[in-house]
Amino acid sequence: MAKAKTSQTAVERRAEELDTIAAVLPLERRDELAELLTDQDVETLRHLVNQGMGDNTLRALTSDLAYLEAWGLAATKKSLAWPAPEALLLKFVAHHLWDPQRRETDADHGMPADVDETLRSQGFLKSVGLHAPATVRRRLANWSTLTKWRGLDGAFASPALKSAIRLAIRAAPRQRLRKSAKAVTGDVLAKLLVTCATDSLRDLRDRAILMVAFASGGRRRSEIAGLRREQLTVEPPIPVENGDPLPSLAIHLGRTKTSSGEQDEVVYLTGRPVEALNAWMTAAKIDKGSVFRAIGRWGTVSKRAIDPQSVNAILKQRAEMAGLEREEFSAHGLRSGYLTEAANRGIPLPEAMEQSRHRSVQQASSYYNNSTRRTGRAARMI
Repeated sequence: MAKAKTSQTAVERRAEELDTIAAVLPLERRDELAELLTDQDVETLRHLVNQGMGDNTLRALTSDLAYLEAWGLAATKKSLAWPAPEALLLKFVAHHLWDPQRRETDADHGMPADVDETLRSQGFLKSVGLHAPATVRRRLANWSTLTKWRGLDGAFASPALKSAIRLAIRAAPRQRLRKSAKAVTGDVLAKLLVTCATDSLRDLRDRAILMVAFASGGRRRSEIAGLRREQLTVEPPIPVENGDPLPSLAIHLGRTKTSSGEQDEVVYLTGRPVEALNAWMTAAKIDKGSVFRAIGRWGTVSKRAIDPQSVNAILKQRAEMAGLEREEFSAHGLRSGYLTEAANRGIPLPEAMEQSRHRSVQQASSYYNNSTRRTGRAARMI
């Protein structure tokens, strides 16, 4: 009995330690993670938070770490060994990349039924069938990264592991890739905004979300959901020839996926997006704290911020209201749509990247290339 009490105390202690980093790393499954993760796991995450790693990267690492620990417990009945021996890495590959045809005649091929059932009951497995090779590679890469941050060497570069992955992918049937979400370009955005035409709180909020996310360079949904009033500063109006000056705001992003907390990442809003944002904050009486909040059934504005998934849900709902296929659009479409629209309007890539805050020229330029290739001279040689 004393041993069980000590174990429970350790879990409670890990839960409290996870709470100390929750402001940077929101954890919806804190209690479950406290049971899965070891003391060393939690200490590694705390170290990464102190090192200023981006929020989204931390969430991805934590998600993969939790999955690896859950799989290790289900497959070996004990926590992961650090560093992982080559045999455990090969077992991971064998459990996740397999041949469906062979599975029909060999029940022991692939992930064992009891391991599958355990992970599925815990919510770590949802889809049926073999795993995407890209997901397996990413989890192995994060496993390797976490091993190095612990000051250890793993067998991730072993020829046997590389060969196993290559052969497993070759044996598995080629998977149909999920269709990418369409870019929310200017014409699509206009259709979405038509559905937000009234002065209701919900329309005012959704209009501001769509316009701010797009005009600020295609901000990520986590950045929009986490936007706070304290990040906004009023800038001098922008003069317009033969017209009234345009209102201007600066958004201080702080730490983003590609920057650290020491960098003051700033993007700007001008004109209609500023007016839409001010209209929402005035109607919702928001003078501090979270900018975009949930709205209750009776029109009450919550004090808590919406979650990132809500940004995605809002965009899909507005797409459906506009007569578009909701499955074809996602919040990321605002980010790709911003650069695509910038290319369509002839805005220089460096200028667009200053607003989108892309670090990779190769990634950002792909939107420009896709936009210009269809209408460019290279496609009209004859």
